[in-house]
Amino acid sequence: MATYPIRFADIDWLFEMLTFASAVLVVVTGFVSIPVAVFFVEVLASLYPVSEPVADASRLNEVKRITVIVPAHNESAGIVPTIEDIKSQLGSRDRLIVVADNCSDDTGSVAAAVGAQVITRNDVTQIGKGYALGFAINHVSLDPPDLVVFFDADCRIQSGLIGRLKHVCTKLERPVQACYLMRSPEDSAINHALSEFAWLVKNWSRPLGLWRLNCPVQLMGTGMMFPWDVIRSAPLASGDLVEDMKLGLDLAVVGKAPYFVPFVVVSSEFPMSDRGADSQRQRWIQGHIGTILKRVPQLFFRAITRGNLDLLVLTLDAAVPPLSLLGLLVVATLFVNFVAWLFGASSAPVVIAMANLAAFALAVLLAWLKVGRAVLPVRVLTSIGPLLMKRIRFYGQMSLGRTVSSWVRTDRNKN
Repeated sequence: MATYPIRFADIDWLFEMLTFASAVLVVVTGFVSIPVAVFFVEVLASLYPVSEPVADASRLNEVKRITVIVPAHNESAGIVPTIEDIKSQLGSRDRLIVVADNCSDDTGSVAAAVGAQVITRNDVTQIGKGYALGFAINHVSLDPPDLVVFFDADCRIQSGLIGRLKHVCTKLERPVQACYLMRSPEDSAINHALSEFAWLVKNWSRPLGLWRLNCPVQLMGTGMMFPWDVIRSAPLASGDLVEDMKLGLDLAVVGKAPYFVPFVVVSSEFPMSDRGADSQRQRWIQGHIGTILKRVPQLFFRAITRGNLDLLVLTLDAAVPPLSLLGLLVVATLFVNFVAWLFGASSAPVVIAMANLAAFALAVLLAWLKVGRAVLPVRVLTSIGPLLMKRIRFYGQMSLGRTVSSWVRTDRNKN
């Protein structure tokens, strides 16, 4: 049998390849460490006890005119409770404007019948809530208020929310964001437990942690109040899939990053149909990933070069992908690094990946212990596998090109 001697050149080439692969894996795993570290710090900070500051009574009586804007696209079936919640909190000088945006139903007439001022926008070339908000601000500029607040047309609004946002917004002279939660509808055929927990983490635990650290938060799309001087020149009119996140980042660029008010809540319900839930989730996730890839590097560089700490915080926060995707990235990098180590690569990426997994798992556990046990009880955890597999299939389909190119209204029908 013929034998071939091992040449030193072959060994050198193999060593160089393993060294290069190890370096690449360290860099990739290091990038994953950034959102994991941000996520861990935010959740950890949220564990501290929270108490609402005592309001300054002298400022509470300050006269400020408020205009409430509600963008509505085919929302006639559910807009009345939202309008009633809002009307009960407005003063005689305040206004409530519903934007009937590209509607094919009777949203406008239903809203007008219960006391809202209705303006109509019909432009099928510009689809999206951002365009509706921009249209409304242009209308309001004819008689500008002191403060503007946005609510989605399917929300329920906690009593006293507008007044408490008004107090904080007037005091700080910057945008303020109420806590926005999504809840499972009664008699839903879909198990929303995992989504509801992920939403609690995203819109309660993490913003609360940032608030405890005296940092700004992302805008959440509803329950947002702005001083008129801030919102009148904001870049609203766009079809961005996550227009709220875009607006918050844009405001941070000009030194008006949003402030969290965790003591008041606005809430909505998840869709009752698989089609509606998938459409909503796809829009949020695709828009968020697009922001991470397209805007985060640019904004990070801008924050560093200009010393804009608020923008830096919001950029790092925006770099944290959705909870299930972050978990998938953490596990995937650990698996790839471990396999590479078995073939002779460095152990350093494995160590970093294991640290990422430990930090991620601990943060999720702490968040679950703090806010998640009611919506994601232990009995559900034992059957969470199918839900996670559904998420993995969802990300797989997105990676294969199943994307949306514009804003689409969430289908809330049962079927």
